Amino acid sequence: MEKIFPFWYRQGWGECFSVERMSSKEIGFGLFGKTAGVVLALGALVAGAKAAELPRLAHENGRYTLMVDGRPYFPLGAQVGNSSGWPEKLEALWPKAESLHLNTLEVPVYWEQMEPREGVFDDTVVEDVVRQSRQHHVRLVLLWFGTWKNGKMHYVPDWVKQDTKRFPRMMTRGGQKIDVLSANSAANVEADRRAFVHLLEVLKRVDGDQHTVVMVQVENESGALGSVRDFSPEAQRQFDGAVPETLVKALSKKAGTWKQVFGDDADETFQAWSVARYINQIAAAGKQEMALPMYVNNWLKSPRGYPVLTIPGEDYPSGGPTSNMLAVWKAAAPAIDVLAPDIYVPNTERYRDVMEQFKRPDNPLFIPETHGFGHFPGSQGAARNLFLAIGAGTIGFAPFGLDNFAPVSAEGKPDYEQIGLAQNYELLSPIAGQLAALQFAGKVKTAAEEPGLEQVELTFGRWSALVSFPPEYTASADTGGLSPTAALHMGRVLVAQLGPDEFLVAGIDARVSFRLTPPAGDKQTQLLTVEQGTYDRTTWKAARLWNGDETDAGLNFKAPGSVVRVKLGTY
Repeated sequence: MEKIFPFWYRQGWGECFSVERMSSKEIGFGLFGKTAGVVLALGALVAGAKAAELPRLAHENGRYTLMVDGRPYFPLGAQVGNSSGWPEKLEALWPKAESLHLNTLEVPVYWEQMEPREGVFDDTVVEDVVRQSRQHHVRLVLLWFGTWKNGKMHYVPDWVKQDTKRFPRMMTRGGQKIDVLSANSAANVEADRRAFVHLLEVLKRVDGDQHTVVMVQVENESGALGSVRDFSPEAQRQFDGAVPETLVKALSKKAGTWKQVFGDDADETFQAWSVARYINQIAAAGKQEMALPMYVNNWLKSPRGYPVLTIPGEDYPSGGPTSNMLAVWKAAAPAIDVLAPDIYVPNTERYRDVMEQFKRPDNPLFIPETHGFGHFPGSQGAARNLFLAIGAGTIGFAPFGLDNFAPVSAEGKPDYEQIGLAQNYELLSPIAGQLAALQFAGKVKTAAEEPGLEQVELTFGRWSALVSFPPEYTASADTGGLSPTAALHMGRVLVAQLGPDEFLVAGIDARVSFRLTPPAGDKQTQLLTVEQGTYDRTTWKAARLWNGDETDAGLNFKAPGSVVRVKLGTY
């Protein structure tokens, strides 16, 4: 049995297929014979089994992917505003979601709404959010706004806020209470745990077999603003005690108190352990009801630039899964599948740095929140970030603030940054399923233009793809039709190897030329066929052949972007 590479996975809803090529001898009775019927029946059983699987993370050969209905799935997503997870507000956002061509929407769920009185739950909002997403054929990532939201406790119910004796707040070194629940309180974690378990019970009831919801974020940018750690009597008692043996072993430390083991970093490390253990209890209990992939997001340690001096509890929430606390979180929170960075940085160098920090053998890279809708101070060319992230191996990507998506202002003025983001999604959405499968197989590389960078070479063994960006690109005979975003210097290209001499290429404002990887000897490269098209689920649909101006000086990718399949040869 000869396997076709790659395995094509359907991106949308319904059945999934694993494609294999069998010779007539292997089939035995021919295409329509008895053996073929058995093969088809077995295929249907396998497809049904895969469709019954819950979404999960797969890890193989050092790479990760999100599996949905038994096949790789790449979330091309967006996150709605903090207070937009309400049915009426969400209804108004679907036109923006559709115009963006996204396949996944990240929507908050609010503890204060879901449990307005202790033990009394209102499921209507969650049910309606799932219903709307299903109607629009968009997957969901639900964000649990419970104990923490951006280092504060603003989304907990009134009955928690008002009972500070039963649900204690953190205390500063000077003994002042702040608006953050203590992570060292058993009552606090138990109240959040019960509410989160109820959320998963609702999802199991309304979505258990349909998999509209593919991931769950547990809390939001957890940690504390206002104090480096909790200095309440109970927290101080724990701090004065021995560091738990689990953490000592995980970090290869010698036993002792927090101060003895961690010195100047003791306060932040203690807070990180406390927050991570708190959230781990919540996630683990939720997974007992419905074992969806769960992650925590993170307010970066250096949000205003790099390198800068940052103070935990003042410049960023102390105790969150920041780059310096990842090992603590991994030891404390095994029920959390992904520690994910919220990336708001102004330059490409820092963006790459953050991705490198969070992409670890024990942690897949996932970017659940980043800038893109509206301007982030000091940033330029944000549309390149998706391609940088795909090249770095991210399993998903979602800019924040779909509410602010406005590629053209009310006055008719184009926003080229947002137009660039929309170009990305329109280009990649039809091939997102194939992208996920190819990326999981390690067959995808990307290149993105930066100011001063004109060429990048991507090597795939025997073949290399030379990617060129303007201004060199505009020096060719075919200079017309560049995107209006080209002036922002964010041309981008994705190249995926389909077979020994076959490639899938997607690009905007760039040129791609293939050659034999040096040293190549005397043989010359030739383009045997270049088909422009897209995928209809798993089937490649060619629209036209490229030649002449489109290929004589390389493959020219202009506005609004194109996807081609290339077959190479030599002479």
